[in-house]
This record gives sequence, structure tokens and C-alpha cells, in this order.
Amino acid sequence: MKERIKLKGQLKVYMRWPLILTILLVIMNPVIYMVSVKAGAVATIFTAVYAAAAVLLYFHARSAILNDLISFATQYGQVQKNLMRDFALPCALLDADGKLLWMNDEFQALTEKDRRYRKFVGNIFPEITTDKLPMQDEIRDVDVFYKEHDFRVNLRRVEIRELLEASEMVGAEENRSYLISLYMFDETELNTYIRRNEEEQLVTGLLYLDNYEEALESIEEVRSSLLVALIDRKINKYFSSIDGVVKRLEKDKYFLVMRKKSLDLLKEKKFNILEEVKTVNIGNEMAVTISIGIGMNADTYAHTSEYARIAIELALGRGGDQVVIKDGNNITYFGGKSQMMEKTTRVKARVKAHALKEFMSSKDKVVVMGHKITDVDSFGAAIGIYRAAKTLDKRAYIVINTPTPSIRLLMDGFLHSQEYDSRMFVNSHEAKELVDDNTVVVVVDVNRPSYTECEELLSMTRTIVVLDHHRQGRDVIQNAVLSYIEPYASSACEMVAEILQYFSDGIRIRNIEADSIYAGIMIDTNNFMTKTGVRTFEAAAFLRRCGADVTRVRKMFRENVEDYRAKGEAIRNAELFRNHYAISVCPSEGLDSPTVVGAQAANELLNVVGVKASFVLTDYRNTIYISARSIDEVNVQIIMERLGGGGHLNIAGAQLEHYSIEEAKDTLKQTLQKMLDEGDI
Repeated sequence: MKERIKLKGQLKVYMRWPLILTILLVIMNPVIYMVSVKAGAVATIFTAVYAAAAVLLYFHARSAILNDLISFATQYGQVQKNLMRDFALPCALLDADGKLLWMNDEFQALTEKDRRYRKFVGNIFPEITTDKLPMQDEIRDVDVFYKEHDFRVNLRRVEIRELLEASEMVGAEENRSYLISLYMFDETELNTYIRRNEEEQLVTGLLYLDNYEEALESIEEVRSSLLVALIDRKINKYFSSIDGVVKRLEKDKYFLVMRKKSLDLLKEKKFNILEEVKTVNIGNEMAVTISIGIGMNADTYAHTSEYARIAIELALGRGGDQVVIKDGNNITYFGGKSQMMEKTTRVKARVKAHALKEFMSSKDKVVVMGHKITDVDSFGAAIGIYRAAKTLDKRAYIVINTPTPSIRLLMDGFLHSQEYDSRMFVNSHEAKELVDDNTVVVVVDVNRPSYTECEELLSMTRTIVVLDHHRQGRDVIQNAVLSYIEPYASSACEMVAEILQYFSDGIRIRNIEADSIYAGIMIDTNNFMTKTGVRTFEAAAFLRRCGADVTRVRKMFRENVEDYRAKGEAIRNAELFRNHYAISVCPSEGLDSPTVVGAQAANELLNVVGVKASFVLTDYRNTIYISARSIDEVNVQIIMERLGGGGHLNIAGAQLEHYSIEEAKDTLKQTLQKMLDEGDI
């Protein structure tokens, strides 16, 4: 054995130095003889003695040195083994499949497993799955909760290829010649402090009374102060109970400050303050509703307050009676289940009309666009803005890329009339050549940039006006100089009709224009059966005075036999989900506007006894369009928002790309089931 063990490296060189020095002395000896014979003889004797000692040391002491080295290495290896076994951190070795090969005392004490335990580590820690095992040159950390403690498990490969190649006894597959080391770091205390720090973060909010003036008008004057006091008391008591602070800013506005922990508690309660405030009644005919906007997780307190302001504007823009939480770029909604209150005053419409007139007067051109797949409401609203621009003698254009059959008859009436410019309607390419800094772009019946006919126009001018009646979502047009969004309005045409009344004294609206705007109101209200209020009929009356003909409009929207059959097929094949939710598919083959037929079928399904909401799916241009309708019991807008869509409480929709009809139907059912189980609908 000794003969087979050889010295290598620096130790081998160190052991040879005496022999090298002996050679140097032998070379030096003749030189000394040349100086003195006696000195040379003495040097020869000493050289011989040194050479004998060097040879003896090299060959005799070498075995003793090797024995000492082997003994030290053995003891050192044992020390290393003991250190790993007694290591304060739980650690283990796994094979390539994640099975335990070895564990130290801490790991054994923690898991209470025998050292001969050879099963997959995931049986102990379910969070560690086969896909969590590290790849080559990779270190992975897995968070594990075990025995009431939070652990960070560090996994990394330990290559043993060279060791196996040198071994004559064992081997391994080429791609599996490694082990996996596992180290567990207890981060329970650290995570506790992190959670505590997050819970103590400042959250600011704004609370507005939606219908303060209207509620006070519905009771006697002597009771008004009592109503205000009761509401104020309920709000203060509610937020004080969760360690929040409420400061009244104005008669109908409050500032909120609380901890994130308190906000989490309110989320669990689903902000039941929304319903509690409605219970305050001292004879008022109208229940008071509130809107809350909350901002959190901004880099500064000032930005957190700005988030709260954005959130409350979004809550009000969606109709009020709800909570909006802005957490960075994420926005969460609560509430919004009640019917929106119609504002009886038209002061806002007058103010917006005058502002719109100012913007139009300062520019040379007006370009109007609605949403993709232009419907009658979008078309009618665009016509109304076109008339407003022409009243100011401005060049005006309407962006429509692909006219749908629902607007074709109305559109042909303008194209065949000599009173209108042949370039009245333009496509996106032509519109991009027209728009510049001296152009007003008016967006009607949509407030999402991605849904507009030509999104690029929004970045080509600084003067953008948005007129819409849909609830706002996360994706909104940010750079609008004038934004008039009223979710309580029945249609964009109703809003435009009101604006036209205040836009200019004695404005002259032609019959065909009045027909188009009236048709938009009629279609969006399902012949004045849905979302109609006092102002809806006032707008319709104004249009009738301007020459709108009900019979002429009705004839325009008669259905052809293919559409009628498709609608009947959708109604016939409807299924009831959970006894109250009608779901059906509208055939699209051979139809010019299958999405319109689907929407009509959804309206018809509401006439079935027991149906609270209807959903009709239409496959059109490789996209599944969902038309959702309800009467008053279900808010279909929040359902469609879960699917990436939106709309109103009673009328909403969504578009699902890269889905089949069956996949879309299953997704819709799963969404309904989840929201029903969670109590959201």
C-alpha cells in the first residue's frame, strides 16, 4: 500500500530540496579545492555527510510523513463529517430524483424521520415538487411551511462526475451524475416582522356621499340635519371599529386613514358599510349611497393620496355605490351592485357642452370615432358631434372602418345626400393623415383605448374629448382634455342629445341626423324598456321636435329572416345554469351582424320566468363575443369584468380571443359558480 501512495505537488518538491542542495555542494567542492586543498578536503567530508543525511531523510522519513498525512486526512474527514452531522441548520442530500440519501441531526429532529428514510422529499414538504428540483448550474429557493414555521429551502446540485469516473466500483448515467444538497433556513421571525411591517403600512382613502343633495331634497328641511348626523355617526363608528381615522372635508366628502391590516379586515367584510349606510332612513324617499376610493403601496405618502383620488374618480365614473382600491397598477372593485341613481339636474351636461364648444372653436378640424364594430348608438352619437362641429363651420369627419349592416341604412342616407360631404366618413388610414395638433378627436360610446376604431389617433393630438355612458375600467384614455362619462345615462346618444341642446342657441338638426340619434337611444334601451329615466324621454322628446320619425326608424331596423331564425335558434337552445342564468350560443354562419343578433337573443331570454341574467355567446371573426343582460337582480357588469369585459349593471359584454365556444362556455360557468359561492352575485 505504501509503495502505491506517492507524494505530489508542493510537498514532493519540498522533500526533494535537500537532494538539490547536495548537488550544488558537489559542484561547489572542486572550486574550493582550487582555493585550498585542506579546505576542499574538509568541504568534501561535510558534503558526503550532508548527502548521506539528505538521502536518509528522503527515503526513510518519507514513510513516516505519509503515515502522518493519511492519519490527519482521516481525522480531518471525520471532523468534517461530525461538523455536517452536528450542523445547526437542517440539511440533507437527495439523489437526482429527489429521494433522501442522507440527513443531519437537525433535519432528523425536525422531520422525525429515520436515517434510513429513502422516499421523495415532497412527501415531507408538499411544496417541493419534481419541477422545483434545480437544473444544472441553478440554485432554487422554495418557501415551505412546516410545523408552524416558515422555511426557505435552498436546493442546488452537487456534481460527482469526476469522483465517479475515478472510481472502479460505482458509476452513474451521464446526465444523472449529481446529488442535490438541501439546506433549510428558518425565516419565521423574519416573515413575522415583514408581515407586521406590511400590516402597519399607511392606507389613505376618500369617501363621498353619491346623492347627498338628492337625499336631502326628499325629506323635510327640519330633518335634514338629523339625516346628515346619522350618516356621519355611522361612518365614524364603522371606521373607528377597525382602528381607522375619518376626517370630514366637506358636507359630503370624507378623508380616511387606516392601516393595511384594517383594510384587509374590510375586504373580508366585503365593505358592508356600503349596505349599512343605505339603512339610514328617517323618512327620506331615496337611500343614501357612498363611494370609496383607496390608494396604497405607493412610493410616497403623496402618491398614495393621489392613488386615492384616482380611485374615487373611477368609483364615481362607474356609477358610485362601490369601493375602488388602487394598489400600484392593480385595481380592485367591491360593490356596485345597485341600480345607478339618475341625476335630475342637467347642469353638468350644460357645463360639458360649453367646454366642448370652446375646444372645437379653437381648432380647425374635428374627427369623431366610436368603438370597433360600430353599432347604432356609437354611430348616432358620432352624427350628433358631427352636427355640433358643422354648426361652428369646422371640417368634420367620422372614422368607420367596416360598416356593419346595423348602420348601413343610416350611413347610406348620408352618403346619398348632396347636403353632406362625400368624405364625411373615413377609415383609419385616412384619419391618421387628417389628424394633427390642430385637430379635436372626439371619442364616443367607448372609454377604452384598445376598443376604439383607431387607437393611434389618441397619440397624434393633444386635444381629446371622451363622451361615454359605460362604466370606467382599468384601461382608460389617460390624456383627455375633457371627459364626460355618465354611467347612469341610457346611451351615448342621450348624452349627445343633451349636449346639443346647450351647444348653441337655435341649433338646427336635420331629420336624418335626428333619426340616427333617436335610433341609438331606441336600440340601447331596447325600445325604451331598459335603463330609461326622465332624461332619456326628455332627450327623445327633443329629437322628436327636431324631426325624428319613430315609424321611419322602426322600418330601418326590421330584421331579415336569417337573423330572425338565428335568434330563435339561440333562444331554443338556451340552458339554465343554477336555475336562474340562461346561457346559449347564437349561430353566426350566414349572418351579417351575428353579435347584434346575439345581443337581441340575450334581451329576449330575459322574458323567460325565473331568468335573472342571460348570456349569449357568438363566434365571430375568431373571437367569442358574450352578450350579457339582466333586469335588476344581477349586476352583469362585474361578471363580464372578470372575463376582461365590462359595460353596465344590466347590459354588458366581453370578448374572448383564442377560445372555442365550449371553452368560453365552461369559463363563463366557472366564473358564475365562483362568484355565486363567494357571494359576489
